[in-house]
Amino acid sequence: MIKPKKREQTDIRLVQLNECLAKTIRTEFGIAAGMSVEKHCRIVGYVAKALIGRMPIWLRDSLFPAGSELIAAVHDIGKVSPTFQEKIYRDIGPKLGIVDAGLDETIGYHWAVGQASLAGYPKYIPEIVGRHHGITPQNVEAPNARIYGGESWQKQRVMLVQNLREFFGVEWPKVTTSLQADVLSGLTVVADWIGSGNVLEKVECDNFQKLIPEALDRAGFVAPQIRTGLTFEDIFDFVPRDIQIRLSDAIDDSGVYVLEAPMGLGKTEAALYAAYKVLEAKRATGIYFALPTQLTSDKVYERMNKFLKQTLEEQDIHRSALLLHGTAWLRDTELGEEGLPGHSWFNSAKRGLLAPFAVGTIDQALMAVMNVKHGFVRTFGLAGKVVILDEVHSYDNYTGTILKELVAALRQLQCTVIILSATLTDKQRYSILGKQLGEDVKEKCSAYPLLTTYVKNELQELALAGVGNALVSVCLVRNDMDAVEETLKRAERGEQVLWIENTVLEAQERYCLLAARVAGMDIHCGLLHSRFMRIDRERNEKKWADIFGLAGRDIRQDRGRILIGTQVLEQSLDIDADFIVSRICPTDMLFQRIGRLWRHRENDTLRPTEAKREAWILSPCLNEAIIDVTRFGKSAKVYSPYILCRTLEVWEGLSFVAIPDDIRGVLERTYAERVETGEMVKLKGILEQERDKLHRFALIGISTGGKTLPESKASTRYAEMPSVEVLLIRRKTAENSGTGIRFTDGLEVKIPKFVDAKMRRKISAEILRHTVVVPEYLAPEFGMENLQWLSEYAYLGNREEYPFRLAIVSESGDLSETAAGRMLEKYDLSYDPCLGYRAVKKKGLCDGDQE
Repeated sequence: MIKPKKREQTDIRLVQLNECLAKTIRTEFGIAAGMSVEKHCRIVGYVAKALIGRMPIWLRDSLFPAGSELIAAVHDIGKVSPTFQEKIYRDIGPKLGIVDAGLDETIGYHWAVGQASLAGYPKYIPEIVGRHHGITPQNVEAPNARIYGGESWQKQRVMLVQNLREFFGVEWPKVTTSLQADVLSGLTVVADWIGSGNVLEKVECDNFQKLIPEALDRAGFVAPQIRTGLTFEDIFDFVPRDIQIRLSDAIDDSGVYVLEAPMGLGKTEAALYAAYKVLEAKRATGIYFALPTQLTSDKVYERMNKFLKQTLEEQDIHRSALLLHGTAWLRDTELGEEGLPGHSWFNSAKRGLLAPFAVGTIDQALMAVMNVKHGFVRTFGLAGKVVILDEVHSYDNYTGTILKELVAALRQLQCTVIILSATLTDKQRYSILGKQLGEDVKEKCSAYPLLTTYVKNELQELALAGVGNALVSVCLVRNDMDAVEETLKRAERGEQVLWIENTVLEAQERYCLLAARVAGMDIHCGLLHSRFMRIDRERNEKKWADIFGLAGRDIRQDRGRILIGTQVLEQSLDIDADFIVSRICPTDMLFQRIGRLWRHRENDTLRPTEAKREAWILSPCLNEAIIDVTRFGKSAKVYSPYILCRTLEVWEGLSFVAIPDDIRGVLERTYAERVETGEMVKLKGILEQERDKLHRFALIGISTGGKTLPESKASTRYAEMPSVEVLLIRRKTAENSGTGIRFTDGLEVKIPKFVDAKMRRKISAEILRHTVVVPEYLAPEFGMENLQWLSEYAYLGNREEYPFRLAIVSESGDLSETAAGRMLEKYDLSYDPCLGYRAVKKKGLCDGDQE
């Protein structure tokens, strides 16, 4: 029999529980010791309890069982470990000398220790504690393993858990599902952030409870005050259409509601009014309005602001302060530790999910069901809200699989889900709802417009009143230059023209050509895409969306205009063109683009007398494209060549489309299953293989097993490349008191070595306004060691992701090398306020641009 080793040989020397520190604090004089682990745990537990207390009873009863605050309280028990204490004491002064501080990383940090320490505790609780830093620990050892300190350190951790149970006077909650575990994980993380924020970080006495309401208020967790008894006309100042009332009348419980109606028929107002009725009835905690792109979310944000000013009481802080966009919101709210500048959740795109009202992209909502760092914080943020998913149509099997999982999760999270689309097929609608065609439906309804309700597992389809048809002339054009000449002719006689490309590079090239051609003419030319610095994007988008929108009615006849853009122009934008040129794309997207044509009928009397309601589609000949898909150009890298061929086949036979009557039929003819012959057999086979692959990849992405992905590496759309933020400046100077930077617009900012929290947020918000988001492969190469002067103002990443870069922009617009990033060997990089961020293949290299 082998004798056990003596404790002094197996255990690491103890630091007493009351001397175990949770953190350090930064002062003007350097790093100092912060509060103890036990005190911090008590604070976080109370924050969690207060957060739950601010939720409606129906949400608490459904998702937050009694004792949930205890899970949040024990989140940091892993800090009672020799490696963490060695590291923290090393930072504030003399080393403890009991272990190598570098082992903290080797063993998976303190959150791995925390998960190990709770082995044998009720189901899900160890995992919730283990991932309170956003990721799931890998290869966790036994709780009394020597690398965690041995038996004596484990006894101290058990003692801490017992102390906290007695302090809060509760037992462990019963967690019944993995989704509920995600919600409680989100609660734990947010409570930890707030408990580590400025309000509670340096509290010296035990009477910290009185500070918690202030901390929650500053973080934005304040219940909205809804004005009651408002009609549709009170809110929007116009008489509603039938569909806008039918949707709100149909919503009588949490569930999923799919509204299919033509472009320009007011689906956004229908969804917002329905959301208002749900909020008025106290059946939701807020609204998250999710859109396909940043541009569409920016414009809906303005409409949401007007909506909130009408529906919230005047004294309600949410009327303007806590929406997703704007630097004011970033400056004036304090989410806590991870929401500080220099941390990943200072980013407003993420934080909006935690605010009662936010407008953002669908990507953030999709990550709520993916194995992504802090994905479950998004799950927590969406619980109990009205979630509006706008412009849901032809997502590929990858995004479609994630979307289906999201909708199923939102139903369990007590959400009211409103899905809006002008261009769904029957198959897509049923797939999103997790149904097969005909399942639970005695007779499928193909009416259009259509309202589908899925409540308490009962699915119903309601035909809505039809609307008058509009005939749109369609012309397929083989030669781009013919379209260029037609565009110039139309603009010269005063028409407002949209030209939509499928890639950023092609949109930039078309803009350069047309801008050069209209030089000296009384024609304005503009460009919109995703690769502008925020400050330029906001200005460009406001200018052009206003000109082509209702706000531009008074100046519409001043001159002709040409607006070139990418897919950002096709969805959720209330813009009106006299003539449209579009690169070939799938049928549903073509209809979306055509939906911008003669959208505002009140403008009909302002259009030039020669104007025709017409769309030109740039496309190759079908027979040639089937044999050689490169005829589609870069579009074949963006969309499936098989779907492009099916689309082209349908549209080649059309000279007019009647909107809305033709929408359903043209869509079904494009996507209907059929047996193929000839070359189309091969193209369909490639698509089916791709669909199967994308479905499998999506299942991996939503699986809770395996390694958690960094947020910048997690794709919600398979064709997307990982992206990064690039800060563009004119120059950088080192000074004794800090670093000075000059932005490309001439603004100068000083980055001090020490600054108070409010000024730090202000500087960080300004830095974010001067960044541009680009695919990682088109960004300057990275050098984190030379960006540390920005570490408290921008999230630089970690060992797994490097989402931030820096480049100097010369007066000519070329990006030059800095100590923080080298330029690329294959591309010439440049930036121009009119063109945006540009990456052009260097001469002699083949064109591999995947834009």
